[in-house]
Order: sequence, then C-alpha cells, then structure tokens
Amino acid sequence: MSRLCVDRLTVTRKVDCLTVTRKVDRLTVTRKVDRLRVVSRITATLLSFALLITPVWATPSSSSLGIVVYADRAQVGAARASVGTTIFSGDRLSTDPSGSVQVRAGAARLVLSNASSATFSQEDAGPAATLAFGSATFSTANSNAFALHVASAVIRPNTNRPTIGQVTVLNPKELIVKSTRGSLTIAVEDDVREIPEGAAYRILLDPNAADPQGPRGAGTKGYGRPPVKAAKSKFIWYAVAITGGVGVFALLEVFESPDRP
Repeated sequence: MSRLCVDRLTVTRKVDCLTVTRKVDRLTVTRKVDRLRVVSRITATLLSFALLITPVWATPSSSSLGIVVYADRAQVGAARASVGTTIFSGDRLSTDPSGSVQVRAGAARLVLSNASSATFSQEDAGPAATLAFGSATFSTANSNAFALHVASAVIRPNTNRPTIGQVTVLNPKELIVKSTRGSLTIAVEDDVREIPEGAAYRILLDPNAADPQGPRGAGTKGYGRPPVKAAKSKFIWYAVAITGGVGVFALLEVFESPDRP
C-alpha cells in the first residue's frame, strides 16, 4: 500500500514536469511568433515610407538640366562657371567680352560665344534656353533634344538627324539664324518656317517695321523681296550669305569628337 502511494507520487511528479515543459515550449513558440510579427510590421512600415518619399525624389524641379563641360570667363548667375558645374532650370549663363561656355544637356550641347547671355528652362519636350543677347550655337541628336528662344521666336531642329544651328541677336526685334548641319524650324506663334541646311536668314520679328537694310552684293539671296503682309505672317525674313566657314568646322569638331566629354 505504501509502495503504491510512492508510485503515484512519482507518476504525478512526472506528469507535472511534462506539463511545465509543454508550457515552456508554448511560451518559446509564442515569443518566436511575436518576433516574426514585429519584424514584419517594421518591414512593412519601412516599405510604406519608401513608397511615400520616392515621388518627392523624382520630381523634375529638383533634377538638373545639364552640366558645364567647358568654361572660360563665364558665369552661372553671379558665380564663376567651371567644368562640372550643374545647370538647373532658371539658371542664367553669361560670358565676358572674351569668354565662352559650353553646356551638355542630355542629347544637346549649347555654346555661348563672347558677350552673350542665356537662361535655361525645362519644357515638356526637353531642355531649352532663352538667348537674351549675343550669339549661341547648339548641337542636337534629335528634334526634341533642345529649343532656343529669342523674344517671341522659337528655333529648334526640324528632324531627328544630327543638327547644328547658330543664332545671333542683333537687337530685341532682329536676329540671324543659320543652319550649318541639318535643317531648323523657326516659329512665332502659329507661323512656322523651315531653314534648310546651309541657309541663313535675317529675321525681323515686327512685320510692320520698315524694310531692313540687308547685305548687298555677291552671295546675297533674296534681297529686295517685298515684306510679307502682317496679316499672313508673324515675322519677315531675308536670306543672307553664310560666312565663317572655319568656325563651322571647329564647332563640328567640338560636338562630334569622341575624345571630348
């Protein structure tokens, strides 16, 4: 009888130990599950935060338009321009009377000659600049690569072929546009015309102005034509002779040489 009681006590203790062990195991499993839940919640929170801030990083207003690849006595705003300077929308580039600057903007390049000033901007089609005074030469790889504004006129490539154009501002209402490679379009509101490769035109933005005294003599094309009526045109133009062939070949070398950045 006594022995039986001892056996029951032994069995009871073993059962109690087993029960305690099972409870400890359950607690351990529960803690592991809790850890996994905590980690999952932290991961989900971080992913949500990343998705929230990604559109802010991608906004066009914070992205650059181009970078300076050559600068000699040139400025970005009031600061001196140097190779590697980043150009943003709204930045104004200017050059001293003996300076120049070249900017690479996507599939385009812009060179400002001496005593020139232009302000960069972002358009739906791509980067653009407004030439205030002086002379600018641009090179493009496609028709949407770049647009140059002068007052109410917009000059851009006409095709997706490599194009080089040059624009010189004579005064706020008058400019010279020439294409040395490919063709260009010049548009003033709904009046759009093509400037073929190898041609140059003197543009008068005020159709009501008097007939400008264009160049005379050999090489001059179209001089003496009557101005187009203002009711049909937003500007009038006169073909002029292209000069400065050496400069054209130098620009081709600048834009096309694989050794340059």
